Amino acid sequence: MFWENKLDNWVNHMRHKAALPLRVELWNGRHVDFCKPHPPQVTIKIPEPSALAYLLSPSLSNLGTAYVEGKIEIDGRARQIIDIGGALASHTLKPVGKFGRVVRSIRHTKKNDAEAIRYHYDVSNEFYRLWLDENMVYSCAYFESGDETLAAAQLKKIDHILTKIRLYPGQTLLDIGCGWGALVLRAAQRFGARCIGITLSENQYALAVERVKQAGLEDRVEIRLEDYRDTQGKFDRITSVGMFEHVGLNNLPVYFKKMRTLLSDDGLAMNHGITSTDIAGGETPYGGGEFIEKYVFPHGELPHISLVLRTMQESGLEAIDVENWRKHYAKTCEIWADNFESHADAVRRVVDDKHFRIWRVYLAGCSYAFAQDWVSIYQVLCTKAGKVPTTLPWSRRYMYD
Repeated sequence: MFWENKLDNWVNHMRHKAALPLRVELWNGRHVDFCKPHPPQVTIKIPEPSALAYLLSPSLSNLGTAYVEGKIEIDGRARQIIDIGGALASHTLKPVGKFGRVVRSIRHTKKNDAEAIRYHYDVSNEFYRLWLDENMVYSCAYFESGDETLAAAQLKKIDHILTKIRLYPGQTLLDIGCGWGALVLRAAQRFGARCIGITLSENQYALAVERVKQAGLEDRVEIRLEDYRDTQGKFDRITSVGMFEHVGLNNLPVYFKKMRTLLSDDGLAMNHGITSTDIAGGETPYGGGEFIEKYVFPHGELPHISLVLRTMQESGLEAIDVENWRKHYAKTCEIWADNFESHADAVRRVVDDKHFRIWRVYLAGCSYAFAQDWVSIYQVLCTKAGKVPTTLPWSRRYMYD
């Protein structure tokens, strides 16, 4: 009766806050609806009294952990589950204190970063192939009109980046964090560039090398299993898409100084990455960052855009164009989450149940976080600071012609 009395008090509190299409089923056969008489869209099943503690303190970390570890069961579409979880957290907890925007200090060594990258990206190539587009682009797509397919929007993203950096035939391009090679392949095929792509993921490296061979581009594209800190040479253009989230806040000066060292004097570099919307660089509220650190992106850290721009300038790079893509990533993650749900049976055949649950809530949760302005994403185009801007265009029109 103790736990049921606590539940009743909490349910009455929640009903005054919001009408949620939620049902909670208890271990004794009793169920509680949060929005009578409407049918529930999400059902949370509590198999034993002790599991009720996760629900009564519904941080995103607590709810996510309980689901991933099998302490509770949840029925419903992933996006509806995340909407309910976000509402429970915001109406029960304060976005400060334990579940506020925590700022962690993480030591980023080459060994630690390599292990973190392989943990996230080396689940299996088949796993990612099931819910990404046909080119396996695992970063924010670009929806020029909003009704593009995922494949079309990803190709538009790549072309937008390569046009934005004014890539010309014969120029050298370094792609830091090249994934499965989609950008360097496009840069060589359509723009005639000579490209090097680097990654720390062994799975990505193997497939990217194979894709280069299949395209007959070995003379123009090289894929390396390499840390950016070990890369040498000079490049006319540098791109980094969805990689600097792994760099670490304290390592941003190292990262941007290395980018400047690798960039030719008249070169252009473009950094595309997720940022915190907290000026102090804190994690997403209500324990969302805690869940991601534990289960999805170990050692990941998100800087605020102000820190990115300041560190760029201090590192000898001048930002010449800044573009916010938050709306685009909310839609990208929404499509990924829907693809994941649509291919759930196939996904379960290539990963265990725990990984299935982690990624199911993670993808839908990312879409929710971007939509709520808990996180954002920016493309920052830059060049070496202190240069006379004679080679820069007068307007942004060239990016869209």
